[in-house]
Amino acid sequence: MSYGFKILVEGDYACFTRSEFKVERVSYDVPTLGALEGMLKSIYWKPSIRYAIDEIVVFNPIDFANIRRNEVKDKVLLSAMKSRMNGKGGEPEIYTSECRSQRAAMVLKNVKYGIAFHFELTGLKNEEETDGEKKHYNIIKRRIEKGQWFRQPCFGCSEFPVRRIDLIDDFDYDLINSTILESGDVDLGYMCYRINFEDGGVPENNDWKNPKFSDRATTMYYHPHMVNGVIDVKKYREELRC
Repeated sequence: MSYGFKILVEGDYACFTRSEFKVERVSYDVPTLGALEGMLKSIYWKPSIRYAIDEIVVFNPIDFANIRRNEVKDKVLLSAMKSRMNGKGGEPEIYTSECRSQRAAMVLKNVKYGIAFHFELTGLKNEEETDGEKKHYNIIKRRIEKGQWFRQPCFGCSEFPVRRIDLIDDFDYDLINSTILESGDVDLGYMCYRINFEDGGVPENNDWKNPKFSDRATTMYYHPHMVNGVIDVKKYREELRC
């Protein structure tokens, strides 16, 4: 058995970055599943549960805006960070005044989505955990209703926070904008479906207190269609399992 939810989310801006653009950010027309799963994990997450998106409803017209933002062009070296953590020196810092650059981004604006999702038990838990699905369901439900987040949910980038999250019983498809309805069946092209890590979420050293996870991963893509504003993700998930 799996417990499902339906929520409405709204925001001023969103950016679900296309991986084929290396420098300037360009958003997909609709949310990626990874971005939505990350949003849900911002509300509540444990290794013992896995979120699965079942349906996405696009209520507002797909409208883009071109903005420019200051970003840093350097990254902190992992080797320097590990060296500092081991007390061997290293300089794991960057100075924004020295490596700042202005980059353009093509983002979505005035977004509103309906998200149907459920969670499944992964079987990954420590020996002290005796909880089941009902406990996780009640925690997720309470957090959504009371706005209690682990961290601020966002639309793809932390600069674009989710302005509103509402837990609902069902979607009102009559609220879908006429522009979306008139578009009918829209081919969204190939989109990122999931990033699969080789360790499967289990520490390589089998130590949950001091875990070491693998950074080796492969990306899965899927080819969704949006029909009258609705993306039936569950159908594509079943196809990918075949």
